[in-house]
Amino acid sequence: MLYYLFTYLDGLDFPGAGMFHYISFRSGLAIITSLIISMLYGKKLIRFLQKKQIGEEIRDLGLEGQYEKKGTPTMGGIIIIASIVIPTLLFAKLQNIYVILLLITTLWLGLIGFIDDYIKVFKKDKEGLKGRFKILGQVGLGLIVGIVLLTNDEVVVRQTYTINENNIKELVVKRDPCKTESYISEDVKSTATNVPFYKNNEFDYRKLVSFLPEGAKDTGVWIVFLLAVIFIVTAVSNGANMTDGLDGLATGTSAIIGGTLGILAYVSGSVIYSDYLNIMYIPNAGELVVFMSAFIGSTIGFLWYNSYPAQVFMGDTGSLTLGGIIAVLAIVIRKELLIPVLCGVFFIESLSVVLQVGWFKYTRKKTGVGKRIFKMAPLHHHYQKSGYPEPKIVTRFWIIGIILAVITIITLKMR
Repeated sequence: MLYYLFTYLDGLDFPGAGMFHYISFRSGLAIITSLIISMLYGKKLIRFLQKKQIGEEIRDLGLEGQYEKKGTPTMGGIIIIASIVIPTLLFAKLQNIYVILLLITTLWLGLIGFIDDYIKVFKKDKEGLKGRFKILGQVGLGLIVGIVLLTNDEVVVRQTYTINENNIKELVVKRDPCKTESYISEDVKSTATNVPFYKNNEFDYRKLVSFLPEGAKDTGVWIVFLLAVIFIVTAVSNGANMTDGLDGLATGTSAIIGGTLGILAYVSGSVIYSDYLNIMYIPNAGELVVFMSAFIGSTIGFLWYNSYPAQVFMGDTGSLTLGGIIAVLAIVIRKELLIPVLCGVFFIESLSVVLQVGWFKYTRKKTGVGKRIFKMAPLHHHYQKSGYPEPKIVTRFWIIGIILAVITIITLKMR
């Protein structure tokens, strides 16, 4: 909103109004505003939750210090959502289709998580929202995101061509500055994405349906792309949800991932850096840096109260939202195939649950007695059971997250 106000004032030669044209300036304001909202107003919300006795119900998991957390306010994800949405509305270009998609993601999954927390807290149902309804909501969001990306005219990538001697356009994978050909660029609809450790750094979903007849390829690639988007949104949002089991673990990990995605969004939306790194240039994607600045500010501000010992828990309101934002942003900037690396902490937490449950069911079927791979799943509880202090587990997971973030960044040049 303020972007449009100051753009108008800039037309009237109002001093300083032109600063709002710079993404870097608006991103700085977004992160500061987000920190202020999450840290100052977050305290008021925590007091309100305490007053209303909206506290966490602790199940007996046999973990040390578990009951010390009983009664800690939950549904703190409201702080995160407000700290993301308000700065974005103030400083971003609201007609940008990518910003709109991220706002929809934030509110959509925030609502699903809020309903889940509400049932747990007020209905005293420890199971919360039924799993099938959560999945249905995540699938619905995936369909919306996928269809918009496939159909909206603003969702394009810039491709570079040369004209050969037969006057036919030839796609250029990488410009060669030593050659004198004239290049032409064109914004086109594409189902291509970036691939780590691959020479030309691009993969087109259309290759997965190359076996289909020519007339069926468009329908086939739509189906494949939509299924990929649905799977990624569901997997990452649930992965963040499973990681949210120790004070500050999901919050700090999400901040690291968000910072990395902010960098990737910046270079993907820059003609200069995308050309230098030989990655797809995505027009208007740079505006997502403003959104991700608010995301980073919200997670850091929330960590002020969520670090050990936590004064508030984010609940599903926060964890589902954070995971969904990460998934959709990665898809939008064509970096979704980097998720197994960048979101490695989420991935291993989810994998530990799948392995634990799968192995237990398999051994019980074979021998009549179920066996476990880990002392407890998700993985962070395994280390708790092994005697590691909670702050040490969280800090080491953060360190792993930072290492994975660095690896993700350098994959842009490692091919």
